[in-house]
Amino acid sequence: MNGQELASALKEMGLQRGDIVLLHSSFVSLGDFEGGPEAVVDAFLNVLGSKGTLLAPVFGELGILTSIIKQHPKAVVSTAPVGTLAAIGAKAKEICEDHWKAETAHGDGTPFMKIADLGGYICLLGVDQDRNTTLHSVEALLQLPYLGTTAPKFTAPNGKRISKTWKYYPGPHRDFISLDHYLREFGVMTKQRIGNAEVRLMKACDMVDICLELGQRDPAFALCDNPSCEACVRQRADIFADRIKNHESFRLSASSRLAGRYVPEIIDNLKANGLLAVELDFLNGRSAISLSVDKLTAVVAEFAAAGIAISALRAPAIPADIDKMLTAIKDAGINRIILPFPYFEDALTKIASTDLAVSFVNTGQATVDIVRLLTNIRKKLACNCSFTFNPKNFVLANENPFLYSWRVGRFIKTIGQLDILDASWDTVSTRLAAGNSEIKELISIMRCHNFSGWFTLGAGGSYPGSLTDATKAFTHLLDTM
Repeated sequence: MNGQELASALKEMGLQRGDIVLLHSSFVSLGDFEGGPEAVVDAFLNVLGSKGTLLAPVFGELGILTSIIKQHPKAVVSTAPVGTLAAIGAKAKEICEDHWKAETAHGDGTPFMKIADLGGYICLLGVDQDRNTTLHSVEALLQLPYLGTTAPKFTAPNGKRISKTWKYYPGPHRDFISLDHYLREFGVMTKQRIGNAEVRLMKACDMVDICLELGQRDPAFALCDNPSCEACVRQRADIFADRIKNHESFRLSASSRLAGRYVPEIIDNLKANGLLAVELDFLNGRSAISLSVDKLTAVVAEFAAAGIAISALRAPAIPADIDKMLTAIKDAGINRIILPFPYFEDALTKIASTDLAVSFVNTGQATVDIVRLLTNIRKKLACNCSFTFNPKNFVLANENPFLYSWRVGRFIKTIGQLDILDASWDTVSTRLAAGNSEIKELISIMRCHNFSGWFTLGAGGSYPGSLTDATKAFTHLLDTM
């Protein structure tokens, strides 16, 4: 193949004089090419003419054609040390100047968006969407929560050595390849074989608009769903954590029993699912209240070092030595405890003396009894007292948790936590919204009240699956409300 044949093929694909083209390329994909890589660059420049502009990314080792464009005597190199481009042609300086002043490496004010604003093209010669750097521009425009920052030192155009932070900087892995079919289906990309190479050509602004729409519908649009891809698992977790923190009123945790058996395993599973809080109920197969003060303190410190908060410690029963339990919990740095309702007045008196936040959970009582107990306790307790609503246990009491228990009890006035789990009438645990706990209705009505307390996955009972299963089911409920 030769330069004239390549130029003809590019014109056939739609390129013409005066166009702006950002080229991502693999020279070897063309096969044997008369004149070598220099002839390929010349073919592009001949098609674009004196009023056109050819650009290529020049960060890292990106191929021989990129090197030739960067080393061209008329080349202009953009002024940022990240996302750097080289350009040849009429608008080279206009596109590349002041790149270093932009807040991001790829977003507004960068050469990538200038190319789109000027009606320029992206050409993928023998490479796929995985090399399409402008897709990072879409991520930056969307300000996706899994993006990071970078702050390399560099020499500014004024000659000063400075360090600058670029926000919304991309991470290690994307599934940009899966976006290819959208661009074909929307008809904004031309694809043609030139030599041995598959060549894709698209208007940058059209591609950006389509991918912005995809990203607004699904912030994980550029991530793969491979559970073995640690990078995308982590980035999906970042999206979920951002959703809970910035777009929901409630706080979310998970029971330690659901998250794993040992603390390191629990931490890994929480982080993989974007959860930043845990309720301590069982560790290593035993109730957390059975731990010594030193061990419990070490557990709390280990979670804190990993950035995991303790939403509460849940006691399955009130021990004979209540004072010892309450002191141990406080000394370990935990400030909230969930208890079953006390049967005896002396137990209530001891609980009343603590300055811990106390939440009482139903364990099989009927609503009328819970209301009576709560009224009595709130009159007597000077401590911070609330109610933990366990829908599975209202099913155990043969009540409809939403249609009856919630409405009759008017628990919105006292509730501090909703246990997120489900069960059938025969008390068998089910996945969320597959039993009789009316969990979807409960979540929905509490969101209507902008509930600011805790939703805790798998708390107060068993869940028929992993923490990942529970998180996905919970997310599905939120998405379908």
